[in-house]
Amino acid sequence: MAEEGNVLTDLDTDTAANGADNRPAAGIISQYVKDLSVENPNAPACYQWQEQPQVDLQFNIAANKVSDEVHEVELKVNATAKADSGEFYLIELAYCGLVGLRNIPDEQAHAFLYAEAPRLLFPFARQVIADAVQNAGFPPLILEPIDFNGLYIQQLQQRQQQGLQGDQPVGHA
Repeated sequence: MAEEGNVLTDLDTDTAANGADNRPAAGIISQYVKDLSVENPNAPACYQWQEQPQVDLQFNIAANKVSDEVHEVELKVNATAKADSGEFYLIELAYCGLVGLRNIPDEQAHAFLYAEAPRLLFPFARQVIADAVQNAGFPPLILEPIDFNGLYIQQLQQRQQQGLQGDQPVGHA
């Protein structure tokens, strides 16, 4: 029976000679509202307007290194509702998550920080936006799910195309 234990130990390739865990690991450590701004510039007049608002949504993702194994991922959401009469509301949210990454290659870490982490944070940011709009006196704005992975791949392809075009000699199409 002692031999069976040795065989299993010999097959364990996820620990280094010093006993350190070499397995890749990624996950959300914590999440929080970093900044929230709610503006209702035309209250109370806007509550009498009969026009349907046109909602403009803008998203931005940023990642900042906090330490060797921790990054802050920031999902910024700007929602503006306007009509010919003026602005109904303007919501600006910076929703963040501390992301732990260990033993992950840089390319995969970049994809996790800019595609997977925002996907994990989005439902919570969505709730903050819905509550903020409702607290401003309007029906809650329920954001549709976003394919962050698809957007990430699309941006990578655009950057590759721009890089290829930038390498061409001047004067060639």
